Amino acid sequence: MSVPWIVRTDSPAEADVAGRPTVLHYGDIASEYASLRTGGMLVDRSARGRVRIEGPKRSEILTGLVTNDVSALSPGQGQYAAALTPKGKIVSDLRIYAEADHLLVDTPPRSSSRWREMLRKYVNPRIAPHRDVSDELRDIGVFGPRARRLVSAVSGISTEALGGLAPYSHLPGHTNGYGELTVARVPDLEIEGFEIFVSAVHFDQLWDDLVSDGACPAGLMAWEIARIEAGRPEWGVEIDDTTIAQEANLDELHAISYTKGCYVGQEVVARVHFRGHVNKHLRGLLCGQNELLPEKAILVDDQGKTVGDVRSAALSPRLGSVALGMVRREIEPGTTLKVQWDGAEGRADVTRLPFPL
Repeated sequence: MSVPWIVRTDSPAEADVAGRPTVLHYGDIASEYASLRTGGMLVDRSARGRVRIEGPKRSEILTGLVTNDVSALSPGQGQYAAALTPKGKIVSDLRIYAEADHLLVDTPPRSSSRWREMLRKYVNPRIAPHRDVSDELRDIGVFGPRARRLVSAVSGISTEALGGLAPYSHLPGHTNGYGELTVARVPDLEIEGFEIFVSAVHFDQLWDDLVSDGACPAGLMAWEIARIEAGRPEWGVEIDDTTIAQEANLDELHAISYTKGCYVGQEVVARVHFRGHVNKHLRGLLCGQNELLPEKAILVDDQGKTVGDVRSAALSPRLGSVALGMVRREIEPGTTLKVQWDGAEGRADVTRLPFPL
């Protein structure tokens, strides 16, 4: 029986994501997704934003802007974090990579401009010079059981060294064919994965060589299935500037330090952690059918009370219809909820994240 999202065409399909062209698929979404589980999924992650921050006080300044402790990072280390408004709402989630002479801050496509605006507001460029390098520095992701071998072949970094990297830690490549490149271990899909930061002039050659070595190009549609299965929130989809950090499970994703000094929005985050709780948080929804749930569908309990909504959905080859929803905290995993939209109704089981792999 055919599944609605499986597409087979002779050419890639593209879309615009926050003003940047993004490939939706390369002709066969099912095969693209399957490469994540059986080989090496190759993804262009360049739609994300990248900002380089320099200056001797860069780590101290950034520590005062984000939820994690940037000052604790040594060169070659990295971390996940978030930038918040003074009221504790998410401006952007961030991946921060520390180098000997700069920090590279990597952001989702839809929140990149907001992060740059925050830097302009809070950071004196004479003390910590910062600039957008999104166009000159590209990003290739390789995920799956063959990812380590594929990345080793093009970077010259041993598989042992790659395997020993902690999440968001990174190493410089040793080959001469692609100029300077950096390889970071990235846990975003709950499977071994790496992202390679490479200059734009060498991007095509690196991509082609990875394909020649057996990596399977995958577009945004296959990526979204895997991201939802992994329970990773995306800014502008599941989370936005109305979301508190803990509602997006950023504490469980190790994006928050509760021991460092002050930062923008800290009071709200600390109050939730030490004295209270959020009223809702991100959960998985297992629907047991091959019908894609619409975004913003309403979640209703057995008493007819609205207890959440659907934020994103996908049809998983492994799990069927899955979704990420913002659900009231008192709804326990294992609870079955009604899903209502446009006069239609279905049912979904609430589950912890990530989904079972």
